[in-house]
Amino acid sequence: MGKDLILTINPGTTTTRIGLFAPQSGQVQPLLEETVEHDEAVVAGFPSIAAQLEYRAAALQDFLAAVPGGVRLAAVAGRGGMLCPVPAGVIAVNADLVDFALHRPVYHHASNLGAPLADAIARVQGCPAFIVDPVSVDELPPVARVSGFPEIPRFSFVHALNIRACGRRLAAELGKPFDQLNAVVAHLGAGFSIAALKGGRIVDSSNRMEVSPFSPERAGGLPPIPLIELCYSGRYDKPTLMKRLYGQGGAFAYLGTKDMRRVEAMIAAGDGHAALIHDAMLYQVGRAIGAMAAVLDFAPDGLILTGGMAHSARVVEAVRARCGRLGTLHVYAGSDESRALAEGAARVLAGQETPMMWPIAQEASAW
Repeated sequence: MGKDLILTINPGTTTTRIGLFAPQSGQVQPLLEETVEHDEAVVAGFPSIAAQLEYRAAALQDFLAAVPGGVRLAAVAGRGGMLCPVPAGVIAVNADLVDFALHRPVYHHASNLGAPLADAIARVQGCPAFIVDPVSVDELPPVARVSGFPEIPRFSFVHALNIRACGRRLAAELGKPFDQLNAVVAHLGAGFSIAALKGGRIVDSSNRMEVSPFSPERAGGLPPIPLIELCYSGRYDKPTLMKRLYGQGGAFAYLGTKDMRRVEAMIAAGDGHAALIHDAMLYQVGRAIGAMAAVLDFAPDGLILTGGMAHSARVVEAVRARCGRLGTLHVYAGSDESRALAEGAARVLAGQETPMMWPIAQEASAW
């Protein structure tokens, strides 16, 4: 592979997904996608996620060294981590961004290693490093930020990378510029994001950390007064309750599994309780899609269903039956995040997009 390629890096808890892509005038051709497995015991032995940087970087260097013919990189694109609010788009990785991702992220998550790992590999290769559409992309207009309680404004925390990539895909299929696309996107994975794209911008969403429908492992939006009472009941300390809500909530709390394929097998075997919980989850998804359609005056160019659960015929048909009157449902199953990262870097290399520089100030004048 002795030509200039784009390397993508997407860190998970005990894995790092990587991809090699050939840039072609702002588009990309996938050449190789692999998952580097990290020993769970070794990863657990580090005192923090940030402390894993050198270990993971060495594993990536070993992988690249083993590619037949060697690898010459034009750019590296890493998954954006849990950053502060930023506009959508490509962000150039610099020392300040690496420091923020490692030491001052909004939440601690393995994805925070995306920018530091991209920087480490790019320094060796002598090429630029970028992140693309992190989950903290926040393009809400002022009217969407008002919550009803001044101390807690609404904010965006959303699967922006896949949502915007799917939006670009639909815009291309419709022959419409992305910045003129209006669509509702439902990303259904371990966590859910239901978002309204207006003019290509994520102008509202069912914040995946707060008010989203419950998902395979997350509780989603809960009635506030009972939740407040539970917080002060003495039954849970804060770390335990957070774990119950994010990781042990949702379908898992009711059915003891996060695997929706297993849940569908339970339903097929006649488990009425499993059917109720699965139906309730999809009921909430449909309700959220309707809310986002309202943001678009009930006139979207289309509805998009994406994420791992979009592979399920039961899920697709349930969403189509409940929401089909709002617009044509386009199913883009899975989450092609590696390609989305590569396409962001390719647009920069082709001069089609100018990367932002960290730190980034959100422009109030944007609205």
